[in-house]
This record gives sequence, structure tokens and C-alpha cells, in this order.
Amino acid sequence: MFISPMLLHKSNHPFDDDSYITELKLDGFRTIWTKFDDKVRIYTRHNNEITSRFPELVNLPIPNGTVLDGEIIVTDNLGRPDFEAVMERFMSRKSVHQISFSVFDVIYHKGEKITNLPLLERKEILNKLISEDTPLFNKVQWIEGNAEQYFELIKQHELEGIVQKKAASMYQINKRSHDWLKVINYQFEDVYISGLRKDEFGLLLNFYNGKYAGLMEFVPSANRQEFNKQYRDYIIEENDKFIYLDPKLKAKVKYRNLTKKGLLRIPSFVEWAN
Repeated sequence: MFISPMLLHKSNHPFDDDSYITELKLDGFRTIWTKFDDKVRIYTRHNNEITSRFPELVNLPIPNGTVLDGEIIVTDNLGRPDFEAVMERFMSRKSVHQISFSVFDVIYHKGEKITNLPLLERKEILNKLISEDTPLFNKVQWIEGNAEQYFELIKQHELEGIVQKKAASMYQINKRSHDWLKVINYQFEDVYISGLRKDEFGLLLNFYNGKYAGLMEFVPSANRQEFNKQYRDYIIEENDKFIYLDPKLKAKVKYRNLTKKGLLRIPSFVEWAN
């Protein structure tokens, strides 16, 4: 039984408020785990069943009538979630990467929907369901408030970000709510725009040293219009897929992290750079 999960709004900055709890934002992919009539089904948040991809999660010691919400991750040698590694594991069971299913909420318990219970009460139920954490199956740890200090720690360790949740919040199925907020630890870089994709909007980026930096799809409409007014002055060549530009236009972008290939992960436009 698939349940469309509750989604988060973005917050630009963390804030200290004891009516919220603070969790580490895990850099993996959202997972809905269900068990009814002794049958386990595992879904992505977009209702794609992925049970067969993760056979190690089928026989977890969880009773019938349970729906869990969490994140499947793979950690690096420093214990940090590694998004590229978890995607490699998702694509192939032959991958050597060991997964971890880290659970932060419970939606059904003993066959009953418990979304109307406050978050902290659902956390208590989760503590009883997962009485002992293991590398494969565990609970996401949380603290009361202290988000600003926690965020500084995750920046020091180059982690993805934090999540702040109202302690009294109900679980809102298939809704994006301000009761749950994510604060991303963005990195920033000044880059050159070296081209654009033809069939679907996307800008080719270069680092200042000339190396390719990735493709940027997230540009506000006003800035996209500014770009469209001037890029033709910089065209140097093109083919069926791309128009290549003399890299003179500069922009500041934000991104999650560098990929193993040295590219910007999910770059998005911030402002034009001088």
C-alpha cells in the first residue's frame, strides 16, 4: 500500500525554536516501506515500487500493519551519506555498496493510520518498533531546537543540511508543509557560461580554470530573459544539441557538492558576477 509522503518547504536559514526538533538531512532517496498480510512493499516517493532492488529490507523485524517513512542511504569512509554511491546501488544489486534504511516517521501502526498523532508521539512509537539500531536498519536521531549550532556542525563536516520539524506536527499525506523545513548547506562558485542546450533549457558551465563544471537548469525567468538578450553576441559554434559560447558571461551559482567527476551537483543561478 503506497502512501504519498509529506514534503518539506525550504528555509534559507536555520533558527532556534524549542517547539521544533532538528534532524540531519540525509542525502539518499526517500523511501516508503510497507508491510501488510506478511507482504513487504517498498516504494519511492513517486510511487515506483523498488522492493526487488533491496531484498535485504524485506525481512526486517517489523509487524504487519506498518508503514514507515525514511531514507535509503550509503555512507562513505567517513560515515557521510554518499548520493552517488546510493544511486549506484539503486541501479545494480551487484554493487558492493551496503545500504542503510534510516527511518524518521511511522504512518501506519498496527493497521491504523496514525497521521493525526503529534510527531513526538509517532517518534515514541517508532522507538518501540525499532528498539535496536543496526547499520542496515535504524532510526534518524534528533534533538530539540538548537538548529543554528547543529547547522554549523554539518557545515564543518560537509553534510547536506538539516531538517526542522514542529514537534506537534501531524503527518500531512501528499502535502508540502511549512511544519517541516529543510535548510540546505549550499556551496557557492563563480563560473563562466560556455553554452546552452537547444532542445530543453540548460546552460553549460565552466570553472575559471576552463574545465567543464556541469549543466545548469535552474535559472529564474527574469535572469533567463536577460541571458537570452545577450548570448547571441558570444556564439562561437553549434551542433544539433548545443550552442557554444565564448566564455565571457559570468554567474554565481549555488550547488549541493562536487560529484566524483568534479562537476557541480544540481547547480542553480544566484546572480550575475562581475
